[in-house]
Amino acid sequence: MNFQEEIKTIKAIIEEELKKVFHDKNGYQEKIFESMKYSLFSGGKRLRPILMLKTCELFTQEFKKYIPYALAIEMIHTYSLIHDDLPAMDDDDFRRGMLTNHKVFGEAIAILSGDGLLNLAFEIMSDFTYNNSKTLEDYRRNIWAMNEIGKYSGVFGMIGGQVVDLLSNDLHMNEDKLMFMYKCKTAALIQASVVSGAILGGGTDEDVEKMREFGLYLGLAYQIKDDLLDVKKDSKINKVTYLCFKSINEAKMEINLLSEKSIDILNTFKDKNVSFLKELVNKLIYREY
Repeated sequence: MNFQEEIKTIKAIIEEELKKVFHDKNGYQEKIFESMKYSLFSGGKRLRPILMLKTCELFTQEFKKYIPYALAIEMIHTYSLIHDDLPAMDDDDFRRGMLTNHKVFGEAIAILSGDGLLNLAFEIMSDFTYNNSKTLEDYRRNIWAMNEIGKYSGVFGMIGGQVVDLLSNDLHMNEDKLMFMYKCKTAALIQASVVSGAILGGGTDEDVEKMREFGLYLGLAYQIKDDLLDVKKDSKINKVTYLCFKSINEAKMEINLLSEKSIDILNTFKDKNVSFLKELVNKLIYREY
């Protein structure tokens, strides 16, 4: 199976499993299920759950049993997008070519949908831990992975990055603060994906720390690449990006350096098949809209 076929296969599995979560979900609160599904199935790349599962596969052939964690990560990512689009945040009308959630369902339901997805993510992970931990080591790893995902998506991770973004004018943004924001807002959930994958797969402490570093480099390169792709749009609204502090050539050099660092980490896994992750790095870093 080549890279594109593998992406398509994994994505299809994730889509199907996400649909199962909402099967037969109805009741007086049915509107919120409709809203949650609207954003969850709006054409996302499923990058983070794919990263989680493929990292997990490096360490165990039973990686598919940890799909609930992959679904949880995608739900957390989707909740963050719903909230990012709200008038009090980025105030966006469209995402992925579709009306944003609050434009379709109203601000109140959009807020609750984001809350619902975040809560459901942890329900899914805790249910898995409760029902599938057969040994103390199972419990330790399942809870450890959930804890890492929680920290990376919380005030010391993704939410913290969003706060810095919102207060960027008041904070007099400089390059150091911008990179802190990128580490939290973009890299954190990518780190959550690869770190939890390594933990659940049975990786050693050293393996987990290597993947933590890999996720940081990949996340930063991914965000700086976004800045390059969006340079014209961002300049029109005076958005503070990496290109406010560095030239286009310097940004390209930094992307290449971060990409090389991430590949170097993968190369340390001598006995693992890291070809998929290497290819994914290249596809993400050198992508074009």
